[in-house]
Amino acid sequence: MQGLELSRRYYEEFGIPMIKELFAEYENRIAAGLAGPGSDCFGFDDEISRDHDFGAGFCLWLTEEDNELFGFQLARAYGRLPRLYMDFEKGKTNSYGTARYGVKTISDFYLPLTGRKGAPETLHDWLYIPEHALAAATNGCVFRDNLGEFSRIRNEIKKGMPEDIRLKKLAARAALMAQSGQYNFSRCLAHGENGAAALAAAEFARNTASLVYLINGEYAPFYKWALRGMKNLEKFSHFSDLLSALLTGGFSDNEIKCKQRIAEEICAEVAEYLRKNGLSSCKTDFLEPHAYEIQNKIKNPEIRLLHVMEGGTL
Repeated sequence: MQGLELSRRYYEEFGIPMIKELFAEYENRIAAGLAGPGSDCFGFDDEISRDHDFGAGFCLWLTEEDNELFGFQLARAYGRLPRLYMDFEKGKTNSYGTARYGVKTISDFYLPLTGRKGAPETLHDWLYIPEHALAAATNGCVFRDNLGEFSRIRNEIKKGMPEDIRLKKLAARAALMAQSGQYNFSRCLAHGENGAAALAAAEFARNTASLVYLINGEYAPFYKWALRGMKNLEKFSHFSDLLSALLTGGFSDNEIKCKQRIAEEICAEVAEYLRKNGLSSCKTDFLEPHAYEIQNKIKNPEIRLLHVMEGGTL
């Protein structure tokens, strides 16, 4: 059983009765669910990922005012819930919970992810907050939120970044794909520096993955889940297998030719997409000039004048 389903069952069997019995007057002010860092919150967990930070449990999110009013008592009650459920140990918390399970204020959930007590507020917030943090802020599942404050922030982030920021990130990813995959990868190989070529391939894969998520209107998760998550996207899901092939194997002559071909095929598909969707009119498959055309479509002058490769944190 995966973590999200385990969490839901544990909440329904023990969390709901606990709240109804001990906190009936506050029942409609408590949000419950499981979200945040962790493979289980993305639905990517398996037996291997259960070696740390995994267990039966759920989150209870409160406003700061409600936390002052009854947060400690709620945390104590949560702590008394069964420590073993369906052969899984209860996930660890401290007296006020952790990012994984237990009682947290709404602001304490979002602050480590967005740097704010809620959603990003400025264009620069959106540009520089790591995409994987935004993914963690919107993953998982909310089981209940009658008050709606936790979900209000969550849904605001889920709407997606402002279009100027998405364009800026697309421009940067295209420029970096050109530099790493279409230029430096082959040059490093020509110098006989296979290690540097492998780094160039990794940079190409990371930027390509980010670009694919941006095109699909999704936030890219932490790098170790990016290719797996890409398989579920509507557009360019087949890039997942291509990037895996690019990143694995050796550097024989045939393998080098295959890797170079993969990079060029990916860039050609991206260039065609940009042309068809009015983001660029460049006829070349080399992505650098496409990046400048995308950047010129940004309306905010401050964001438009940033360096073309400035695209915030992956």
